[in-house]
This record gives sequence, structure tokens and C-alpha cells, in this order.
Amino acid sequence: MDRRCWKNACGCCDQERKFLKPTSLDVEDRLCRVLLRAEVIIDEAMGRDVTNQAMLLQLDMFRDARDRSHYVLDTFRYQLHDDEDDNDQGVSRSSFLSKVSSTKHLSNRGSQSFKDMQEALDNLSSMIIELNELALFLISYPQMHRQPYSMHLQLANCMFGRQMEAQLVINFLLHTQHKDEDLGLLPIVGPGQVGKTTLVAHVCNNERVRGHFSKILFFSIHDFTNDEVSNFKKGCMIEHQNHMPNSNIDRRLLVVIELIGDLSEDAWNRLYCASKQYVPSGSKIIVTSRSDKIVKFGTTRALTLKYLSHESFWYFFKTLTFGSRDPKMHPKLTRLAMVIAKTVNNSLIGANIIARLLSDNFDVHFWGKVLTLLRGSFQRHISRFGEHPIDLLHQNKPAHLPIMTTPSEEFLVQHQYKYSHEEEVPQIRFVDVMFGSVKPHGKFDMLLWKARIPPYYSHVYTCEIQEIKTTTSKRKRSVKNGSTVC
Repeated sequence: MDRRCWKNACGCCDQERKFLKPTSLDVEDRLCRVLLRAEVIIDEAMGRDVTNQAMLLQLDMFRDARDRSHYVLDTFRYQLHDDEDDNDQGVSRSSFLSKVSSTKHLSNRGSQSFKDMQEALDNLSSMIIELNELALFLISYPQMHRQPYSMHLQLANCMFGRQMEAQLVINFLLHTQHKDEDLGLLPIVGPGQVGKTTLVAHVCNNERVRGHFSKILFFSIHDFTNDEVSNFKKGCMIEHQNHMPNSNIDRRLLVVIELIGDLSEDAWNRLYCASKQYVPSGSKIIVTSRSDKIVKFGTTRALTLKYLSHESFWYFFKTLTFGSRDPKMHPKLTRLAMVIAKTVNNSLIGANIIARLLSDNFDVHFWGKVLTLLRGSFQRHISRFGEHPIDLLHQNKPAHLPIMTTPSEEFLVQHQYKYSHEEEVPQIRFVDVMFGSVKPHGKFDMLLWKARIPPYYSHVYTCEIQEIKTTTSKRKRSVKNGSTVC
């Protein structure tokens, strides 16, 4: 073959390879379509009372893949939009050079995001193929009654991301034990504000659980003493009582113990013996604690809750913040929301508060002020105390939070309390103090958040307004001829 013809042939092949190579727009479009299919499967699964643990594990992995795909897709979209804004603000010698420079800049900045998007597409697509049989099995499970919420209302009024854990707890409660077996006990452990109490309340609202036990009792332990053992039955709060006549459940109890603080092995043995004395055969116990020391006391494998992944948290935060609005129509706001979500540090309460605040003030300048306030305050807190304030609040330790209208002041959170939905709560709200519409003095109680899902706790902080102490470096002074020279 003539060398020139051979080069032309190779050139054609190279052009064909370039033509066949998927572009970012192709991958973005395909990922969007695959995500729609994923949403259909997940929505169908959420509406079914799935009991098979292997299926629940698959669905949990599938939801994680869905959340990561949303995250990388948004990162790709709004990172490129950010770059386009930066390039639009620059001054070029010619429009041609500007386009070339912009394209090169976008290519360099977006290459990693494009790879992540391609990887997410391949992963989610392969999982959908693997879930074909699972989708058929889903039809065999009964549908759960639920209102036709839109997605943002559903996330605001339902427990998010704990379907597998909830079903594991339900399976434990409905499992029938032999008479010679010990009293069934399930430990649920995890850090503060991870959702242990919410998970238990969600499970206790399940119709099958309520129909299985004659009573559901709640018992909170702060400082364990012998008096609490003797008053074990009196100290319980009846959360639910089954009035349906059924001989099988006349005496069967579900006891939920919220353990606040630590508990020695000797104290736990006394508590467990007291439980066996007061609760009849077939009863079950759930113990929630921040300490993993209670794991060894369980009669079944403990359930450990962790904070949401960053990708799942972003999906939750974005859905609450934008509601029925389409984030693609507001790229600047979405980009700000992604950064704000990172500053909140995976706090579900923080996500609810900030999302409501941003949704009620749908303005790019306001969102920018919120980001500046949060990022500056949190960075200052980390430099002063070595920890993020959200992390300290999760550990029920004092932390400093910002005030927008008075940068020289902040409020110190000293104590945290949870009020039941029947108790009166303070009238001063967190957002009122943060944005200056209320200016309390000294120590005061402040309503942080009133939950809209069981157990409907109101979270209250005891705070104090303090001035921010700033250290300014003074320039060296010298005295010359009786006068001070800087």
C-alpha cells in the first residue's frame, strides 16, 4: 500500500475513534436516563414491605449508588458552570482566543469529574441489570399505605436512608423465641444525633409491631442506681397499648431503654435481671446508646448506625432545599448549596434548619451571605478549639455558633435538651437569634428545631451571647528622643 494512502487510512480510523468516543454531554444524558430508571425501582421498593434481608442489602447498596451518581452529576454540571462564569469575567485579546482558552480550561478542570461521571454511569447501569430479578420479586411483597407525597415532602416527613435498618429491627421484634431462650435484647449503638431514637420510634409505629405486643414501654436511664432497678416498671412510659383482644399478646411487652451516658457491667446485669423479673415470656428489649460497650450484652447482633455518606447527605439536603423547584434551572444557587452542605458536616438537624432557611429566602445574595457566615464561623471555631462545632454538638459539648447581624458576637451553646411534643418549648428560635430579629441578653433557652417525624422531639439549646475575642498583633514600638516611633 502507498505510504500516503496508509496514512490517510490511519487518519480516518483516528477520526472514527474520536467520533465514537462519548462526549460529556452524551454521558450526562445517559446518566440522567439511568437515574430515572433507578428512581422508579427505589420508589417501588420504598412502597413495599420488604422483609428479605439480602434484598434489603441490595437495595441499600443501590440507593448509595444512586446518591453517588446524583452527586457526581451535580459536581460535573456546576463545576463547569463555575468555570464558565470565571472565564466570562476574564478579558481576552480576541473572541477566538477566549473560546480556545475557555475550552482548554474547562477540559483540564472537568476531566476528573467526567471520569467520575462515566464510572457512576457504568456502576449504576450494571446494578440495574443485576436488579432485574429483584424488581420482579418486589411485586410479591405487600404495598404499604402512604400518602402520594412529592419527593421533597416525603423526605421532610419520613425517615431518610434507614429502610434496611428499620426492617432488621422489625425482623428481630417479630421473631418468635423458644421458651428456654434468654430474653431477646437488641443493642442499637451510634454517635449522637445519628438517628437512633428516630429509628426506634419509626419501628414502633409499624402496624405489625404494634399488633405483636400488648404494650410498648420507654425507659430512659441517666444515672443508674439501685432505686431505678426497684422502680423499673414504674419508671417506664407507656408509648402504646394494644386494646385488641388477643390471647397471644395479652402479656408480651416491648421495652425500649434509652441509655444516656455509660453503664458498668455490674449495673447492666442488675438491670437485665430486673427486666427478666418484670417482663413476661416472649417480650423483647431494645437498648440505644452512644457507647459500644452494650454490644456484648445483646442476644443478637448489634445494629450500628453511622452518619450518612456525603453523597447521600447532599441528595437529602438538595431535595429539601429546592423542593418542587428544578435545581438545573438555578445553577448558581445549586453550586452555593453544594458548598453549604459541606459546611453543615452531615448534621440532619442542621440540614433541616438551613434547607428551610434557604428555601424561604430563594436569593443568590442571601445564600452567599449564609455561606460566608457559616464557613467563616466554622473555620474560626476549628482554629480556636480544634474541632468543628457540629462535632461538639453531636457529643453534647459546648460550642460557639455565629450571629449574622453582629459579627463581633456569637452565642455559646452550653446545654442541649430534648422536649416531647406535649411539653412547652421556648418562643425564641435559632434563626431569630442568628439573623438578629431577636436579641436576647445573658443566658436564655432557644428552640433549635421541632421535628416533624416521630418521636416529634423539640431540640432546645441553653445559650449565652458572648463577644468574640480577637487577638491583634501589635507593631513593635521604639522610643527615640522622648517620642514613640512605630
